[in-house]
Amino acid sequence: MLGAGLVDVPPVPARDPASAIMEKPEVPENRRYCSRCDEKVGRSRDGRPGRTEGFCANCGHPFSFTPKLHAGELIGGQYEVLGCLAHGGLGWVYLARDHNVSDRWIVLKGLLDTGDADSLAAATAERAFLAEVEHPNIVKIYNFVRHDDSGYIVMEYVGGRSLKDILLSVRREHGDGAALPLGQVIAYGLEVLSALGYLHGVGLLYCDFKPDNAIQSEEQLKLIDLGGVRRAFDVDSPIFGTPGYQAPEIGSRGPSITSDLYTVGRTLAVLSFPFRGYTGRHLRSLPPREEVPLFQRHESYHRLLRRATHPDPTRRFQSAAEMAEQLTGVLREVLSAEDGRPRPAPSPLFGQEQQTAGTDIVGGLGPAGGQNGSGTSHAPILAPLEPGAAAAALPVPLVSGADPAAAFLAGLTARDPGDLAAALSAAPVASREVRLALVRVRIELGDLDGAHRLLEELAVEDPDDWRVDWYRGVRALADGRGRDASAVFNDLYDLAPGEQAPKLALAFCNELMGVIPQADRFYETVWRTDPTHVSAAFGLARTRLATGDRGAAERVLDSVPRISSHYLAAQLAAVAVAVRGRGPADLNAPTLIEAGRRLASLRLDTERAAAFAAEVLEAALAWVRTGRTLPAGVRQPILGTGLDEPSLRVKLEETYRVLAKLADGAEHRHLMVRRANAVRPRTLF
Repeated sequence: MLGAGLVDVPPVPARDPASAIMEKPEVPENRRYCSRCDEKVGRSRDGRPGRTEGFCANCGHPFSFTPKLHAGELIGGQYEVLGCLAHGGLGWVYLARDHNVSDRWIVLKGLLDTGDADSLAAATAERAFLAEVEHPNIVKIYNFVRHDDSGYIVMEYVGGRSLKDILLSVRREHGDGAALPLGQVIAYGLEVLSALGYLHGVGLLYCDFKPDNAIQSEEQLKLIDLGGVRRAFDVDSPIFGTPGYQAPEIGSRGPSITSDLYTVGRTLAVLSFPFRGYTGRHLRSLPPREEVPLFQRHESYHRLLRRATHPDPTRRFQSAAEMAEQLTGVLREVLSAEDGRPRPAPSPLFGQEQQTAGTDIVGGLGPAGGQNGSGTSHAPILAPLEPGAAAAALPVPLVSGADPAAAFLAGLTARDPGDLAAALSAAPVASREVRLALVRVRIELGDLDGAHRLLEELAVEDPDDWRVDWYRGVRALADGRGRDASAVFNDLYDLAPGEQAPKLALAFCNELMGVIPQADRFYETVWRTDPTHVSAAFGLARTRLATGDRGAAERVLDSVPRISSHYLAAQLAAVAVAVRGRGPADLNAPTLIEAGRRLASLRLDTERAAAFAAEVLEAALAWVRTGRTLPAGVRQPILGTGLDEPSLRVKLEETYRVLAKLADGAEHRHLMVRRANAVRPRTLF
């Protein structure tokens, strides 16, 4: 499971339990603090080592950092202690064998300070409900025993390495500025969210997640150290957390689902880039994007972390499932950016693209087209993006299955906006989903005022419905107000950073505003991740053409798959990219021959085939007339004729006469005849 089937995470070999025992169990002095007032205790002074037991100088509370169990002791009549494994915030962790169950390895977790009532209460709480927790990503609690007035939790032994240890080993090998691969970090995050989602579903909060508290063993990740877990409604138990990971509102509001998700966001940040100052200068913030190269490469990941760690709990993800959905979308995007392979998947929020924008191919030889003096077409290479078409091409939010009209809406098959409007007006109930669908139809019909009135009604009923904002953005886009639409879609990108729909919308907005670099970036992200959004491919080709990179535009159009209904349009667009608007000096024989080969490979109606053939032949004739020829011995035909002036003139005359016969008006027919006469080869008669 680790990696969500998308990324390979290197397995961590299970560790021999006996090799994990500490030779000299002690708590480092820099980690010795009073459990009551958090003051430093047990520190060296005047060259003398600090005490491991004593009383806090600040509050007088007793402290003890000495292990209470020793090898060979039998606990609860069945657990033989073998030694110490580690120490943590709540106590020492011991390795033992369970003589009652096949001598299996188990772990005993005791209290760090047996005189601390809060720690004792936390252990008691663990005993009360944690033995019932059952999830593959959470360490299993077997039992709770008492020994010499102390309590011990008996839990599953998880051999492996903590995420903190894995990170530290990478830094030892590659330097302090190293971090884990982002795909691997996100894979860990998805496993943790699965575990937290389970806990939240049974009314529990983890409270203290951090890299120390998750162990990878082989290809599985498990949460350990359940000492801070508490019931969601518990307002009396002590709250455990770690600076740098703990949510800022814990002191005033207490823990919650959103504070748990905050700890996941902070952990993802610590693992994925050198997060300097996360316990100081950036205790409650992320570094600016310009200071983190990873954020500059992966904007969606940056936005996900911003939402997960937002200071306002209401602005964060509201459930582990919601955060996992968006994190999975970000993972697909990250992996596609790294290796160039698309990773499409159904969206949890939007349906499939129903229409496309900017995919129409403009013919170069119509009555208003024609050729200039050098044989190049005046027609645009690709159809320009229109605001209304862009708005109609955006994905539609999914219908809630709980809506009373959900079945009715699922049965609608009409595609024409007018027919849809009539069907929606006759819906058995004017539910919220019906009215949202009607908003979309009114926008497509150009009734922007009617759409606005409906949106205002829906906003009053439910101000938190993001779909109202989505359609506000769609309406602004259809109205040509790119800047207003962009502001709305940018907020929705923050809300759902793993979704492609807001990025496609932002690409449309930026292109219409003439902000080509931004449009190019969003188009590329969408198309690289999910090639079902064909509008993004044509948009990306337009932005590449806008920067003068015809080769890049042609490669993008070539990436439209053969199974797409827009494959033919993409291939014709690639032909136009190769020859349209280019003078002889910008052409060469391989480009002309490839354009002819591409065109000949397509199944086209006679008129369209002749129209594009005429463009290619005109460009070839103009190139030949400048004195350029094929290298000696090379005889490569183009559209069935030789790449020389007499042959090209004969073929071009034939092509224009075909177009004249197929012309739908006298003016167009006469134009084609004049062109045929103009290019026919000269004769002696």
